[in-house]
Amino acid sequence: MPSHVGEHMLPDIPDYEFHDASPLWGADYLWPAVRSIVSSHVFPSQRAFDLGCGNGSTANMVSELGFDVTGVDPSVTGIAIAKQAYPHCTFAIGSGYEDLAKRYGQYGLVLSLEVLPHCAYPRKVSDNLFQLVEPGGMLLISVTYHSYLKNLALALTGKLDQHFNVLRDAGPLKFFSMHTCEALLRSVGFDRVEFHRVGRIPALAKSMIAVARKDR
Repeated sequence: MPSHVGEHMLPDIPDYEFHDASPLWGADYLWPAVRSIVSSHVFPSQRAFDLGCGNGSTANMVSELGFDVTGVDPSVTGIAIAKQAYPHCTFAIGSGYEDLAKRYGQYGLVLSLEVLPHCAYPRKVSDNLFQLVEPGGMLLISVTYHSYLKNLALALTGKLDQHFNVLRDAGPLKFFSMHTCEALLRSVGFDRVEFHRVGRIPALAKSMIAVARKDR
């Protein structure tokens, strides 16, 4: 049965199956950047929230930076693995379409890595992420990087079909540029947004990390 989010009708969220607690795809280039960004900021609290935590490996990495971490994901297998592997963190089944702030409160640091492109209604998810961030806190998200130059390179090398793979079940639904990602985050209330491109050279980066601040 479809689920309801406000006035929207949404399909059921696929249950991505996880088999172990090892770092997820992209951790080799996302995690160093996340560690560097987090280590260079002062947060209003040492509480962190990981939306789309999967098997809990990223939540565990953030906990090693000194944060008390809560992670939420719709995957039953992912949450079961996370609870067993990382009992020092808090994990629960849930999604970005829920009123998470009402359920969990607010956090100095909120993360969501490689999740937003898979969301049919990214504005709803982004608004819920905004509500999770404490005043003075920070949202850190990553999405696949897109630009005219990168897309031209994909076209010239014959890799567009592979990159925008419409035959893959539960694959990405949205494709962000820096401009559209910043516009989305500002539209829900974030005051300052900056970007870090990661993986490969900047012009052909695999992903971009958006750092959004909530000043009030």
